[in-house]
Amino acid sequence: MLEKTPIKFESSESVEYAGLLLLLPFLIEAGLLSYTSHYNELSLGYYSLDFIILLMAFMYLGRIKNPEQLKKISPGEFGKLMGVDRIPQARCLRSKLKSICQQNKSQQWNMDLANEWSSKEGNEFYYIDGHVQVYSGYSGNLGKKHIARQRLCLPGMQEFWVNNNEGLPYFYVTGEVNEKLLEMLTEQIIPKLVNEIQPKHSEEELNNDPQLPYLTIVFDREAYSPQAFRKIWDKYRIAVLTYRKNVKDSWDELDFTPYTIETDGIKEEMKLSEKEVVLNDMAMREIRKLSNDGHQTSIITTNRKISIKNLAINMFSRWRQENYFKYMRKDYDFDRIMQYLVEQIDSDFTVSNPEYNNITYHIKKTREKISRRKAKLYELIEANISDSMESTAKQLKKQAIEQEELDELQCKEAELINNRHLLPSRIKIKDMPENLKYNRLHLESKLFQNIIKMICYRAETNCANVLADYYKRYKDEKRELVKSLIFSHGDIICDEVNETLEVNLYSQSSPRQNYALGKLCDLLNDAEHYYPGTNLKLFYKIAK
Repeated sequence: MLEKTPIKFESSESVEYAGLLLLLPFLIEAGLLSYTSHYNELSLGYYSLDFIILLMAFMYLGRIKNPEQLKKISPGEFGKLMGVDRIPQARCLRSKLKSICQQNKSQQWNMDLANEWSSKEGNEFYYIDGHVQVYSGYSGNLGKKHIARQRLCLPGMQEFWVNNNEGLPYFYVTGEVNEKLLEMLTEQIIPKLVNEIQPKHSEEELNNDPQLPYLTIVFDREAYSPQAFRKIWDKYRIAVLTYRKNVKDSWDELDFTPYTIETDGIKEEMKLSEKEVVLNDMAMREIRKLSNDGHQTSIITTNRKISIKNLAINMFSRWRQENYFKYMRKDYDFDRIMQYLVEQIDSDFTVSNPEYNNITYHIKKTREKISRRKAKLYELIEANISDSMESTAKQLKKQAIEQEELDELQCKEAELINNRHLLPSRIKIKDMPENLKYNRLHLESKLFQNIIKMICYRAETNCANVLADYYKRYKDEKRELVKSLIFSHGDIICDEVNETLEVNLYSQSSPRQNYALGKLCDLLNDAEHYYPGTNLKLFYKIAK
């Protein structure tokens, strides 16, 4: 019968995960409470919408990666962090999540957050890369994708992520079956960037400078296509930055100039050179980096306004997006399938014909056998020339056997090619055999929980960046310090008279960690944050 979860804090000692309250201001700053403009309140019950979303954020930050893992957590102890007697059980939480996802508001919430994040950061470069989530269920018939980290082709969902140059996420789109990066760029990602993300440059700046790009997208060689780059610029005025394929020439080493490049506070010297190149009737800038071993890494771009130094910095920052995927897989169980429900794909959606691909595979294998037979036949002919006359009959017999097998394989190849000519390379879903028809997983629950994970990652990153100013060796250890703070025990003291919620965190493992924690507490106290849904002002300090 309750309309809202009653929050009442009580003073408690040695509370587990007390450090989560230290991340609460960062969660709010990252946009956790912006859901209120998208979702309607849940039906009457003890746990309200705002409580569930805050609980999910605390769970992920505490590395409680799914509702089932709540069974290992004391519900009453975790409830002390949120001002309730106990948090919901796994079954109750799953039921609440189902009710939230039935509203189907995650897509717009994600895009509004992406616009807000991008506007605050004044971002111009957007990094795009694909990530495959392996599917091991039985109800879905998903297309197979190549999993680079496992070196296997497995069924799964292909997600295409958009991040900034520091690896912080904006949004992602999911492919229907086996779409390639270039296809997703032109059909989904770029339209979203143009229609829903506020550009860094004003309309006046864009009108005054016809060479100034609306924005710049950065990706790897998978989407390399000079013809597509020209269309992207002509239609959207969006510049591209990527590696060049099929580089066969080398530039004179005297053309390279040393530049000092700084990334993450680390300075290194790069030898760079730039020339104009014309690909598919479009002039582009080509930048090359000369390595110490003489190797030349080629980069091309249609962005004419940025310096060669900044182009190199932005191109070689792609590894941060890969680090984001790696970190999220390890710490947030990023690849976990949240829901095994399947839904049908549009019956008019075209895909590669599985039968056509199967014949192509057999043609490839047959040609490999033909090549081996030809090589062996050549060896026999050479051996016959060099051997004595007495062995000629024996050699000719071996040659005849090999030639016969070769003729059979060539006939088989011709038959396969003829059969393939009778089939279309692409067909519509509705024309596929029933047992082979592709479908897809229901995506709403996955997207909703991924949004909260994105917010948590951003909150954790912002906290780590604040600590970096007060912590030596921050480059290697700042994230580990944040995780250490999250798992810290502490005392929670609620003073309803003075309307304060005091969080006394226990001492860390070293004086330098305590120094950084003390500085962080001072900054948060000066900012005066309140616990959501209450009038209690948060106050942080290190327990004596």
